[in-house]
Amino acid sequence: MTQRLVIFDVDGTLVDSQHSIVAAMTAAFEAQGLAVPDRGAILSIVGLSLDHAMLRLAPDLALDIRAQLVEGYRAAYQAHRLAQGAAHSPLFPGTLEMLEDLAAQPGLVLGVATGKSRRGLDALIAAHGLERYFVTTQVADDHPSKPHPGMILAALEEADVLAADAVMVGDTSYDMEMASAAGVAGLGVSWGYHPRTALTAARRVIDRIADLPLALNQIWKDPT
Repeated sequence: MTQRLVIFDVDGTLVDSQHSIVAAMTAAFEAQGLAVPDRGAILSIVGLSLDHAMLRLAPDLALDIRAQLVEGYRAAYQAHRLAQGAAHSPLFPGTLEMLEDLAAQPGLVLGVATGKSRRGLDALIAAHGLERYFVTTQVADDHPSKPHPGMILAALEEADVLAADAVMVGDTSYDMEMASAAGVAGLGVSWGYHPRTALTAARRVIDRIADLPLALNQIWKDPT
């Protein structure tokens, strides 16, 4: 039996972390006495590694100031997570059931490719009890920022799966462009932080978590 791999983005795909992200970014900019980017701008960079995100949000600032913003964001986000536990990034309704359904399918394994740090991802997985679902977890600490294909290529190697037998599921253009660069089909989801119109590199886009298993089967049946 051919083994297949479904790789998930996290923020905006599996969990709704927008309130924590916006709060942490607000705290980081305010700590430097800077005007806070608007909510739309902040959510537009979700998925990028933090250094790339800060460059997008504040391209005119000196490198050392952007580095301070990165550290301020990390500290504020961690404090928010420690204070609220799993509630700081709740699973989207139906996510746990969807993961359970996929994990029960013979020959199918699951992974993660996220702009989160290793510490952040491990904490989130533990908070929601998701440890048993993922055979590979790729994070920003170890790879270039999305949409570079490094995370997906590492996941394919670790899971011993060919690109043709993998699908990347995500809510942002960065996820879909990363998938395309890695030669993997991209399955976009519309409930996240980029508008559906931005997911132009996706093979398909779905509007409900319940539709995900069927969409995966359709992609593998019709790989064009």
